[in-house]
Amino acid sequence: MCTAATYKTKDFYFGRTLDYEISYGDQVVVTPRNYVFDLRQGGQLKSHYAMIGMACVMQDYPLYYDAVNEKGLGIAGLNFVGNAHYKNPVEGKDNITQFELIPWILGKCATVKEARRLLAGMNLIDTPFLENLPVAQLHWIIADKEECITLESVEEGLKIYENPVGVLTNNPPFQYQMFNLNNYMHLAVENRENTFSKDLDLNQYSRGMGGLGLPGDLSSQSRFVRVAFVKMNSLSGDSEAESVSQFFHILGSVDQQRGCCKLGEDKYEITLYTSCCNADKGIYYYNTYDNHQISAVDMHKTNLDGENLSTFALVKGEQIYMQN
Repeated sequence: MCTAATYKTKDFYFGRTLDYEISYGDQVVVTPRNYVFDLRQGGQLKSHYAMIGMACVMQDYPLYYDAVNEKGLGIAGLNFVGNAHYKNPVEGKDNITQFELIPWILGKCATVKEARRLLAGMNLIDTPFLENLPVAQLHWIIADKEECITLESVEEGLKIYENPVGVLTNNPPFQYQMFNLNNYMHLAVENRENTFSKDLDLNQYSRGMGGLGLPGDLSSQSRFVRVAFVKMNSLSGDSEAESVSQFFHILGSVDQQRGCCKLGEDKYEITLYTSCCNADKGIYYYNTYDNHQISAVDMHKTNLDGENLSTFALVKGEQIYMQN
């Protein structure tokens, strides 16, 4: 389970949490402009936009969970189990596998508007990266500084939704997540007055009671409501440090702690990493479950005209500053 969000101050920020019980060797990966993607149905993707994001690299191929390209377009794929549905190849369409979608869009498109046009001719196909690997059941948030959409491939076909909150979690499908926000329209950041009954002397006894009813459980529907409320009401300065810090606080509202979501014998879902990419500057910030220090990779400090991936192992272990 995961949560993705956008945030805008002076610059545009895009990131997500990845919540799971195991890691697949996640790395920050920069794909330069001349790295060649061999598409399963569509020849090769080369001489494309450079991109940076978190990925598992298999057979020198970056399986991106989330990424942002050099033009400021970002995509994240989140679990959509039971609702994701992919097709067989169709003649006359761009037949793209789910693991090719992120590099295909980011390699070709500079904006959401361009992504919409490209998606109009796409058919998302049910082909695994390796025969012994299951096909990931995902849906995607796609955003730039101007707009945000949600992409879902379901049994009825490909669905593209306007995403005015700039947030995505998992199930149910996006239109139901948005409709569910109607149930929380009473939430407020201000103190509330007694509207229960004029005949009862009811008083606010604590700060923050305008948010009574904001869900606090770990379900994907509750995380959608909570991070949407926090993100839509978040305030910070325009500096890089203030913006990045606030973004991590936004996604910190849906952190998953070991022990709270049991999946089986000695298996617990946790927030493996949280990311925040300054999409304007191409700087990818992250922290991990075992390292709360924010680390960063600047894609422009690598050779963006190269042909080979640049990979950065995650900084592990708590970085504790001992004051003297």
